[in-house]
Amino acid sequence: MNNLFANIFPLLSNDVGIDLGTANTLVYLRGKGIVVNEPSVVAVNQKTSQVVAVGTAAKEMLGRTPGHLVAVRPLVDGVVSDFEATEEMLAYLIKRAQGVSRKMLGPRAVIGVPSGITNVEMRAVKDAAQNAGAREVYIVEEPVAAALGIRLPIHEAIGSMVVDIGGGTTDIAVLSLGGIVRSKNLRIAGDKLNADIIGYIRSEFKILIGEKTSEQVKIAIGSVIEDGGRLEAVVRGRDLITGLPREILLTDSDIREAISQSIDTLVESVREVLETTPPEILSDIMHSGIVLTGGGALLKGLDVLLSQWLKVPVIVADDPLTAVARGTGVILENLELHRDILLEHEEDIS
Repeated sequence: MNNLFANIFPLLSNDVGIDLGTANTLVYLRGKGIVVNEPSVVAVNQKTSQVVAVGTAAKEMLGRTPGHLVAVRPLVDGVVSDFEATEEMLAYLIKRAQGVSRKMLGPRAVIGVPSGITNVEMRAVKDAAQNAGAREVYIVEEPVAAALGIRLPIHEAIGSMVVDIGGGTTDIAVLSLGGIVRSKNLRIAGDKLNADIIGYIRSEFKILIGEKTSEQVKIAIGSVIEDGGRLEAVVRGRDLITGLPREILLTDSDIREAISQSIDTLVESVREVLETTPPEILSDIMHSGIVLTGGGALLKGLDVLLSQWLKVPVIVADDPLTAVARGTGVILENLELHRDILLEHEEDIS
């Protein structure tokens, strides 16, 4: 009977894997791959309490809305901060992922969350997904999903190490035999680097820029080591002294100085996790290397810097932005095989 239901359910529902990120949310549709990649932003009309835009359309409104419209990020540091907005965003993304091929039953959803998430935070994610239409919700830690997404042998007696640098959090995890052996969760990731750049430009040039401009500059000329070439970008903002618009020329050296303290903390945190890793697993990591995933893995020179400081090979995963979403897809394709790596809320344990 169980096999019968297992065969029927895929025909009745479109199961989804969701990388619920602070900056972006990706949705994997079973049998199709990643079908949605949208910013985690929701625009709300405060007069009517109605959601007017989600994703890219809402992000375009950041810093540009009239008084009655507010563009919000419903997730902070990888966890739900605005329950209603998260629910609306998930409902929109799940509906969009299913498209015209929506089926009779609500989908089963596998959702990636930061490591070290509390039971309260986990419950918020589950409730939001269920209210958005999911029939069953399974939670997986993002570094575990990322490791599956890049096909690391985490179910074997071989040590692997993943550093998943997202928008709100960085997850550092050592994995073996289907579980996390050592881990650390940092609130230093893409958003913190953006804030560092905003603070630096305000302090050094007396100019105020927005988060979107900061992110664009980081992507265009951001680096953590000198590579011989000089990179430049023109940045426009508001002069804090005159209140008038002004533009300046930034270099990659400016960005390195702006983010240096956060990068030092990141490197030190990875070193701390390595220091507490059992010797046998450490030997495996020295052979196979540390793998970087998430959008922060694309910061120029980060892999080289980590390798120089830690004396361990460091590799940037192929397509690091989608690693967690692909990992949720791997779990969806064979839920029973991977059930032991899913997080269980304390109320769900019988």
